[in-house]
Amino acid sequence: MNIVCLLVLVVLFNGRGMNSSTRSDSVNIGALFSFNDTTVAKAIRVALVAAAEDVNSDPSILGKTKLRISLQEDSKYRGFLSIAETLQLMEKDTVAIIGPQTSTTAHVISHIANELQVPILSFSATDPTLSSLEFPFFIRTAHNDIFQMEAIAELVDYYGWRKVIAIYVDDDQGRNGIAALGDKLAERRCKISCKAPMSPEASREDITDVLVKVALTESRIIVLHTNTLSGPRVFNAAHYLGMLGTGYVWIATNSLSALIDTDSPLPSDAMDNIQGVLTLRMYTPDSEPKRKFVSRWSNLAKGQTNDFGGPLGLSAFGLYAYDTVWLLAHALDTFFNQGNEITFSKDSRLSNLHGGSLHLDAVNIFDQGNLLCRCILGVNMTGLTGPIKYTSDGNLANPAYEVLNVVGTGVRRIGYWSNYSGLSVLPPETLYKNPPNRSSENQKLGPVIWPGETTQKPRGWVFSNNGGQLKIGVPKRVGYQEFVSEVEGTDIFNGYCIDVFISALNLLQYAVPFKFIPFGDGHESQSSGTELVRLVTTGVFDAAVGDITITTERTRMADFTQPYIESGLVVVAPVRKMDSNAWAFLRPFTARMWCITTLFFLLVGAVVWVLEHRLNDDFRGPPRKQVVTILWFSFSTMFFSHKEKTVSTLGRLVLIIWLFLVLIITTSYTASLSSILTVQKLSSPIKGIQDLISSKEPIGYQQGSFARNYLIEELGIDESRLVPLRMAGDTAKALKDGPHKKGGVAAYVDERTYVEIFLSSRCEFTIVGREFAKNGWGFAFPRDSPLAIDMSTAILKLSENGELQRIHDKWLLSTACTAPGAKLEVDRLDFKSFLGLYLLCGIACLLALALYIIIMVRQYIRHFSDETVSSGQSSRSAHFRSFLSFINEKEEVVEHRSKRRHIEMASTEMIQATSPIKDIVNYLHIEA
Repeated sequence: MNIVCLLVLVVLFNGRGMNSSTRSDSVNIGALFSFNDTTVAKAIRVALVAAAEDVNSDPSILGKTKLRISLQEDSKYRGFLSIAETLQLMEKDTVAIIGPQTSTTAHVISHIANELQVPILSFSATDPTLSSLEFPFFIRTAHNDIFQMEAIAELVDYYGWRKVIAIYVDDDQGRNGIAALGDKLAERRCKISCKAPMSPEASREDITDVLVKVALTESRIIVLHTNTLSGPRVFNAAHYLGMLGTGYVWIATNSLSALIDTDSPLPSDAMDNIQGVLTLRMYTPDSEPKRKFVSRWSNLAKGQTNDFGGPLGLSAFGLYAYDTVWLLAHALDTFFNQGNEITFSKDSRLSNLHGGSLHLDAVNIFDQGNLLCRCILGVNMTGLTGPIKYTSDGNLANPAYEVLNVVGTGVRRIGYWSNYSGLSVLPPETLYKNPPNRSSENQKLGPVIWPGETTQKPRGWVFSNNGGQLKIGVPKRVGYQEFVSEVEGTDIFNGYCIDVFISALNLLQYAVPFKFIPFGDGHESQSSGTELVRLVTTGVFDAAVGDITITTERTRMADFTQPYIESGLVVVAPVRKMDSNAWAFLRPFTARMWCITTLFFLLVGAVVWVLEHRLNDDFRGPPRKQVVTILWFSFSTMFFSHKEKTVSTLGRLVLIIWLFLVLIITTSYTASLSSILTVQKLSSPIKGIQDLISSKEPIGYQQGSFARNYLIEELGIDESRLVPLRMAGDTAKALKDGPHKKGGVAAYVDERTYVEIFLSSRCEFTIVGREFAKNGWGFAFPRDSPLAIDMSTAILKLSENGELQRIHDKWLLSTACTAPGAKLEVDRLDFKSFLGLYLLCGIACLLALALYIIIMVRQYIRHFSDETVSSGQSSRSAHFRSFLSFINEKEEVVEHRSKRRHIEMASTEMIQATSPIKDIVNYLHIEA
């Protein structure tokens, strides 16, 4: 077909001749449809003829120019014949073609339209790829399928499904529409799990074969994207196979709603085939022109019947067909109003092709095709389908669909979808007034009656083995049988993990047949969890249940449920008893803490002595007495038994802060010492994982545990240091032997859940340091398994209702080691724990000393500067010695001396002031 098309196009590429025509009384347009094959096409024919008559009867649109529409029969979608039919239309100087009916034909004739520059307007060829730049003369007058597929993707996401099956006709429209659906589903983390294409000419046997393959898959969400001919045949075969019963979900594209609208009422057997199906219909808002046209329809379609002999109904395609003619009329009106004329060019080389029946020399090229395309895309009108306006990408603005549910003898609208606000129970035009809101809370639909006449939303999947028992892999272990153990001589398993799994299954709303299959040779302490998960991905097992830790490596292979128990790696080390001795009272503080505390005692005592020395007699006296006073005052504050009173403001401030610090230190010391002397009796040279990393001593781990890879890959511990241990007894012996004996270890690394059981009866070992590499245990399922999601929800319910804790207490709650001295020595108190208080006290001392020195300097300058100058002692050393002497004197002595010096200075000034007066009096007396 493509080769023939290209040959025809090569012929059309030849030289041109000119044949002009001025604006005449009529304009030729063509319509290419299979008008007699389906009832939808019959309705389209009626709508096109009615639209042309309405345009011609309205002088306000084209004036005296009339539309002459040529209805060309499209021969059952065959591409080659479509080329010939298109060329026949072009022999009539056609300025535009309405159609074709299918996207396959549209792809073929769009190449011809590109050469002949004739616009193609189609409302039924909705293949998204037709909007590409390759076809500039193809204009879609209905909504692109990409929006319909987005609506279906939002439906799937709204109901919480994650996988769908796509059944479609394997043509351009089917393939490209499903490709768009896959893209839209991926945006919502959903996907097409199975594509089921069928031939456009598929027989009932072919359709049945496709549906049988679909029935054997896991998903039960089926999206049907076919035409009005093959769609009913698919539903008929699906109903026969029982695929329209409870548990199935069918979502059909708008071809089904068009069929129901035009053939309504469908026969009862046809309606039975589609009960509970969801379908979409292109949304056309209610309006007065639409109501008038609907009321006229019975007269317009008079004499026309559907496939079942009933009256011909009106579908959305009929409304869009009517509006397409009016859209073209408005564009032509604009075209003529701009002063353009319709002219055609003839290819001169086509005239040389004589003979045959193709008459290629009669085909003309529309010179103003580009201008008319621009006029069409620039139309802004309101038709039966609502406002018609094109966006910059060539699509109609505001795409919207009705979501319909087939119930009884008709359909029931459950909501709407619009590109503006998504799913809603309100008509789209009411939402355009508000800002767009695509939040999940705003997405709403009405109740649905699903296949099988149930209102309960189907879960959307079944087991891939079509009802057979699930093969559940369970590790066959020797030690720690509290988690998983096989009853000897049977295929029954029990344990903590098994009880959690079965309890979660019991909460599901559907039955899950399963069978436990042991994994491992029964000799190792723990089979490799990673290998068990890998077998799930290869299909050996349908799931894995047991003490399986969720790690990064394993999550890359399979999906895990919500963790049902939290765990993490810990370090276990042997401990020794710490007996009290004569120096036990020093253990609460580290050596650094003792040194800094002692230093601060002396520092605070010295600062208080400086601040109180000039004012307080308790802090004065001979040097030896003052040193003793400082020491006594400093250490007596530890017991709040100091007798010396502070009188200076700065001294009291420093003392208050220091006493608060002393209170904290003494209470902390008392608590720590009490704990050391009464409870803490054990110690270990290993304090945590960091000690193991920095040392070179051997480390034990449980054989088969993920701890081995973690220690090597994440912590960088050399593999030669790691010692695998099979049983709990082996672990205890290795820890007792220690690192200096063959097979012994300095410490043991394992998950806390195992360790708690191990330590419950072994008081000579304990956990040191903090838990690291935190993770949890979960059940493994194949990638994208919906059962993993349902099981996660069930585990959360077990946690909320307390059942998970009950199972834990049943299997794992054992008496911990409670022998005297079972706890490890706590860390000693270090300086960093009190750094803030020490820093505050130090700052207070420095500020107090700084203020004190400033005050002393000011007093010294005010009281003794004149005395120093008069004595001739102006050197720096003299000033410094004088200053030290000044601050060593008592405050009262300094003030007394200062007052006496002021009195003497005042007397001297009075004597000096009276001497001249006496001299004058004596002189006057002599003269007299």
